[in-house]
This record gives sequence, structure tokens and C-alpha cells, in this order.
Amino acid sequence: MSEIDSALLVFLLLLGTTGVGVWVRPLLPEEHKAHETVQLIQLVIGMLVTFAALVLGLMTASAKASFDTTSNDLRTYAADLIEFDTTLREYGADTSRARDLLRQYTAAAIASTWPGEPAPSGDYPKDVGTQDNSQKLENVRLGDMLTAVGRELRQLRSHDPLQQRALEDGLLQYRRVVDARWKIIEEAHSSISRPFFTTLTFWLAVIFMSFGLIAPRNALALVTICLGAVSIASAVYVIVDLDTPFTGPIVVSSQPMRDALGHLSQ
Repeated sequence: MSEIDSALLVFLLLLGTTGVGVWVRPLLPEEHKAHETVQLIQLVIGMLVTFAALVLGLMTASAKASFDTTSNDLRTYAADLIEFDTTLREYGADTSRARDLLRQYTAAAIASTWPGEPAPSGDYPKDVGTQDNSQKLENVRLGDMLTAVGRELRQLRSHDPLQQRALEDGLLQYRRVVDARWKIIEEAHSSISRPFFTTLTFWLAVIFMSFGLIAPRNALALVTICLGAVSIASAVYVIVDLDTPFTGPIVVSSQPMRDALGHLSQ
């Protein structure tokens, strides 16, 4: 479910449960509308509001931490690509094919991961495409391109100790690049627990149904409840969007990878 769908579902559910409370209120016997009963409802609402606010705060902090971790790992990945290319350059002209494949891979990865941004210039596969599943960043063709870099590297034969050392460093850095790529792919998956999110939504629905039971029937009360539902839905939107760092309006910046591509193109 997308960020907008999740937020819209929560908003409609909160308004719907409020409407249920408003509809049920006139049907209740008078003893259920006594002052003591209303006070009890307010106490329970206060308890649920505290729990819901705490959980929303924790989910926001968790989603933001996950987003920041992915952003930092992407910067590390870009630095690994630059370091890998520098080692290949130090080896000599025999690595020109591997360096060209690495540059094409980086450009294609930028174009497919951030399709809404301007694509890099240059010669590289333009038809790599993106995955249909927004929760899955893995792209088989991009993986094959990076594998081809490693294959070219393993076919090299060093001619002196300096080249041998550079080749060993290059193979080590290649493995580090592959590991970093898979780490970022796994971090693109949503970390929000569906049962946990469903429980929170249930708490919020109970709170707003209680609002409908005790709220006065006037325009100001209706507007206030609607604003509250909008605020909660917007918080859910931000949480879900932060939890998917490569989709939605809030995405990890592509600038580190573009900087790396600039170094690789030199």
C-alpha cells in the first residue's frame, strides 16, 4: 500500500468511527449519558491518547532513523565506488574495460533508482527500467552489470608486484561494493510491522469514536475533529514515506551517486 493510500485509509477510518459515535449517542439510554459516565470515557480517552502519541512518536523516530541510515549507507556506497575506480586506475590501462563497465553501471543505477530526476548523460543502457514492486530495489540487469565488472577484474594477470597489490586491493574493494549494494537493497524494504500498525490504527479509531460520543453537535466540534483526523493521517503519511527511502516525495538524495559518477567519468 502506498503512502497516500495508507494516509487516506486512516483518515476515512477516523472520520467513519467518529460518525459511528455521533450516530450511536442518541440511541443510548439516559443513564449512559450521566456525568460520571462521561468522566470515565474522558479518562479512558486520555489513556489511549497517551499510548497512541507515544507509539506515533516512536514510529516516527524509528522511520527517521532508518531513513538516515540508508542515506549514510548510500554515501558510503558512493565512496566505495570512487575508491574502487581509483584502484583500477592505478593498476593501468588493462582495467579500462572494467572501469567503463563500472561507470555504465553507476549511471544506469542512478537512472533506474531515481526515475523522476534527470537521467545522467553519456553512453549506458537506458532501458534497465525499475522494479514494479516499490519495496524491492533489486534490479537483475544492474546486478549483472556489476558482476561483469568482477569478471573482467578476475581475468587480469599482473606483471609486477605493484600491479599484483593493486589487483588484490581491487578484488577486495569489489567485494565491499557488492556487499554495500545488497545492504542498501535490503534497507529499501519497509520495516513497519503490519500488526503493530493495525493495532495503532485500532486505538486511533476507538479514540475518535469516543470523540463522537461526547462531542457537542456543532460546526466547531466537527471542524476540530476533522483537523485532528487530518493531522493523524499526515503523521501516518510521513512515517510510511520515510520508511520507504527510495519511493514517494521524501527520498534519499541521489547526489552522492552523481558525485561518484563524476569521478568515474574522469
